[in-house]
Amino acid sequence: MRAWGLPLAALTALLLPAAGVPTAAAAAPTAAVRSSAAPVGGRPGIGHRAPAGTVPPCPNVSAPATRPPQPPPPADPAARTVGGPALASAGLVVPPSVPPPPAVTATSWLVADLDSGAVLGGCGPHEYGVPASVQKLLLAATMLPRLDPHREVTVTAEDLAIEPGSSAVGLAEDGRYRIETIWLGLLLKSGNEAANALARLGGGPDGQAGGIRAMNEEARRLGALQTHAVTPSGLDGPGQFTSAYDLALIFRACFADPAFRRYTTTRTAEIPGQPALREKPFQIQNDNQLLYQYPGALGGKTGYTDLARHTYVGAAERNGRRLVATLLGADIPTQRGWQQGAALLDWGFGLPRDAAVGRLVSPGELTAGSAAPTGMVPPSALAGGAGLHGAQAGGPAPWPRTGPLVGLGAMLVAGGAVLITRRRRHAVRASSGATGQGW
Repeated sequence: MRAWGLPLAALTALLLPAAGVPTAAAAAPTAAVRSSAAPVGGRPGIGHRAPAGTVPPCPNVSAPATRPPQPPPPADPAARTVGGPALASAGLVVPPSVPPPPAVTATSWLVADLDSGAVLGGCGPHEYGVPASVQKLLLAATMLPRLDPHREVTVTAEDLAIEPGSSAVGLAEDGRYRIETIWLGLLLKSGNEAANALARLGGGPDGQAGGIRAMNEEARRLGALQTHAVTPSGLDGPGQFTSAYDLALIFRACFADPAFRRYTTTRTAEIPGQPALREKPFQIQNDNQLLYQYPGALGGKTGYTDLARHTYVGAAERNGRRLVATLLGADIPTQRGWQQGAALLDWGFGLPRDAAVGRLVSPGELTAGSAAPTGMVPPSALAGGAGLHGAQAGGPAPWPRTGPLVGLGAMLVAGGAVLITRRRRHAVRASSGATGQGW
């Protein structure tokens, strides 16, 4: 494998914003949205038609030759408007009268304020994409509160069962390591065996499968309704997707954890030796070049598979303002993933502090209560299991069921409203960036 569901009162409750929770529409009623004339990655755009030339189109990059083993689920009007109706656009959505964003090759991206949660702009922010190793951020958001960093654990052969040639730290079978060391291996070197170990250790009696299930539960709690994990590492699996908006939610949750902030900005770390296994200690370095090249960098995560192309999440602080940029599906003829992220961060820092086209929902917001604000998803729509079995004989991993939600979305549209992822790194890097699987 290449790494690769009403009485009138209830309806009214769904249409009214919750008290004290501003809607994204209120935050940015005049967002400029690129019309269907600006497809993203070959997909037809949706949204409000803007006068020709109002804003530049999103980049339209040729899709990679490889294809997901399972297509993304049908577009869900409710999930696509989480954070505000303007964010449903498959094209460019930016505040009015702002400078155009940089031309990047990412098929979808988003820039948001980590503190206020304001979404400054994006390109197809709710378009499905394949995560690659930025999926490890969801693993971190899920498992950091569950695992004692000082606990010493044993790495197993199951943990080391990763795609040959894919990204690894170099942990040894039967080696004893502190969980903190494994976190550093995950976030500095994108170790796939580290991801397997952390998912297994935090998954309870069901081990790694339990860990993946917990990741999907955490995604729902965060409001990342377009994210579904099949592997803990981001190595490609059937039915595994995310979106640029969801990645911003996930990174914001990670960033709230002091341990994560420390790990993601660590530049070098030592993996201890294993004398009983005749393994010597060795040093690892952080692969996120934003730390070294961008003043005020706050960390992030790189990702790459042949299917996903380059994916990236990066954050930085400037003049007391902390922003995050997320991107999916990038190619790098001239700029690497972190460089495209840096360009988007520069653009975001140049916008007024009150500029916004939507917002990042808060953890638990979509699941707290029986009714949701306009633009949010009712808790009943979150029911459904997340497939954990990959491409087994019974078929591909199913997406959590959204039938009731689709029915509700259709009802609201008819009523005139729309609800709403031993060191075996690939040995070669091309001059344009990393090659291989699962970076």
